[in-house]
Amino acid sequence: MNYTQTEIWLIICLMAIGTFAIRYSFLGLIGSRRIPTLIEQMLRYTPVAVLPGMVAPLVLWPTDATNGVTILHLGAAFAALFVAYITRKVIWGMLAGLVVFFSPLIITLL
Repeated sequence: MNYTQTEIWLIICLMAIGTFAIRYSFLGLIGSRRIPTLIEQMLRYTPVAVLPGMVAPLVLWPTDATNGVTILHLGAAFAALFVAYITRKVIWGMLAGLVVFFSPLIITLL
């Protein structure tokens, strides 16, 4: 399907307006009122739910289709999960996963 330049810009503008409307409907309309405690507690788990949702497809279906899922992918995911669980810090888990994933490259450079 071919779009003209005007149609592309129209689509971009409509998507921007739609995205703004969705976010404004939640954040802007609340104003200075306090968010209910139950919703505030639920929102605290958003990063915990989003990060695995972004990482799991990369671990289970890596972009390098010739090798598929490797021990390296699974090891890095396990290290990240284990360190994040023990330390209760997501950043330490991410760093542990990076170190394990890039350890073969680091070893070859030494």
